[in-house]
Amino acid sequence: MKLVEALNIQKRARQRNGEAFTCFLAAGLNPLHLGTFLAAELSLLFTDRKIEIQQGLYGDLAGNAARLGQAEADAGIVLIEWADLDARLGIRSSAGWSRTLCADIEATVRVRASEIQRMIEEACARMPVAVCFPTLPLFPISFVPGWQASSLEIELNAIMQSVRSEISRHDQVRILSSQRLDAESPIRERLDVESELLTGFPYRLGHASALASLLARLTRKPAPKKGLITDLDDTLWRGILGEAGIEGVSWDLDHHSQMHAFYQRMLAALAGEGVLLGIASKNERDLVEAALDRKDLALPPDAFFPLEVSWGPKSEAVSRILKTWNVGPDSIVFIDDSPLELAEVKASHPNVECIQFPTKKSTAIYDLALRLRDLFGKSALLEEDFIRAESIRRSYSRASDYEAAKGAPADFLDDLRAEISFHFDKSPLDPRALELVNKTNQFNLNGRRYTEVSWQTYVRNPATFLLIASYKDKFGPLGKVAVLAGREDGKKLHVDTWVMSCRAFSRRIEFACLGELLARFDADEIEFDFVKTERNGPLREFLTELLGEAPEPGCTISRQLLEVRGKPLQEPQETTNG
Repeated sequence: MKLVEALNIQKRARQRNGEAFTCFLAAGLNPLHLGTFLAAELSLLFTDRKIEIQQGLYGDLAGNAARLGQAEADAGIVLIEWADLDARLGIRSSAGWSRTLCADIEATVRVRASEIQRMIEEACARMPVAVCFPTLPLFPISFVPGWQASSLEIELNAIMQSVRSEISRHDQVRILSSQRLDAESPIRERLDVESELLTGFPYRLGHASALASLLARLTRKPAPKKGLITDLDDTLWRGILGEAGIEGVSWDLDHHSQMHAFYQRMLAALAGEGVLLGIASKNERDLVEAALDRKDLALPPDAFFPLEVSWGPKSEAVSRILKTWNVGPDSIVFIDDSPLELAEVKASHPNVECIQFPTKKSTAIYDLALRLRDLFGKSALLEEDFIRAESIRRSYSRASDYEAAKGAPADFLDDLRAEISFHFDKSPLDPRALELVNKTNQFNLNGRRYTEVSWQTYVRNPATFLLIASYKDKFGPLGKVAVLAGREDGKKLHVDTWVMSCRAFSRRIEFACLGELLARFDADEIEFDFVKTERNGPLREFLTELLGEAPEPGCTISRQLLEVRGKPLQEPQETTNG
């Protein structure tokens, strides 16, 4: 990003009417252009919010890290450079570099690094904190030649690695990848000596831009994609299955097709992390099933569901897969070797991320793996990630059984042996709750989203209640599928947030949640902070069914109304955790 572009983005963002997203930048250097790039990058990620960058005092990293712990901000960034740990490691200092001072420099860095570590650990209890360790090279302090690592360099890097290891154990600390930064900003292109001497800003503009982009992504975690649909011929394997036959397609070194094995390994890793995998291929189904059953395939054939194998347009296959998965096209990646097929899918599903498999250049498979990791990566894996694919398979099977039931949906649901558990614990906060609130669109009371700090502030208020519902039946668990949050006011409850996973639709879970709230708080009625959104049709349909009319903001459901029109689970085994 060019500086003028960043300034224009920042200018346009100031005109927004949404609430501000505030980021506290704790650094010892003069932020100058870095602050501009950071505000611009955050504006691109928070498209409906103003961006405010709070800054501390120049030359006082330790003090700024301490101020971060008290700041009224949505997120924090701690940017460490060598000169922040000891001024003698910076170019603005006039102190000597004699051999006898190396031990003292090491001792000083160790003490200050420990102080900053403690302050980061205190701050991350209040907000997510992105941390960047030194990005600038050490100056030639030691007596050894530049191609040899000095003992001082080794010890200083060991101190930083120790701090990195310790703070990485905290859920709300996110550490910038030095490997990614090296790829996007070569180390020889980072330091601007003249700017450092004149203004205290040590970065070249290209490095400041790359650093701001990565720090912004650490601060605002993009929503990971949920599913990947892949082609087969010249994608999952090399060769045309219908021409080469089952044993003729390859993915190994002997046939110079190892890149396809690498791709299979990547898909296997994604499947193990809960990513949905599907196949859209123009082929004969029996041949595909036989090829997927080859013992040398790098992932199990049942990792893919569904298999859309036909001679029709791939856009139609993608449509059927989206329906089976019940996810939006913006959550999906489609990979094919053919530009024509990619264009055809993109024309029908413009929000699907379409990627061409690099058949012409084997080395590009590494770049594809990096891209997929960026698209699907997440900071932590939850229980729901591991059961998502299997629950979709079971739902698909249930749908077939449901059709076979020939118009007896009530009997079918009654036979599920449903078991729902309600959890009201607020300490520690369950990360699944915020994930559901921020990604759910269809069964969503008002579309309200939260930052991690605003969610913590809201939920930890003693007047606020939080209900998380988990569900399982005879077909298996769905995990934590619903979240309700609100406030108690005598015999009346105010529900501010209510979301439910689409995987939990049509199981009467919504009725059970309302009944549990009324029973738990001995309330007579529930008032909903309802707002109509473009995508919350399922929630509106539920409230309409219950109220007998279209819902309005502030609509209320009484205990008597729920008893008359509610549809409780049949013979549930309910457990409630306080």
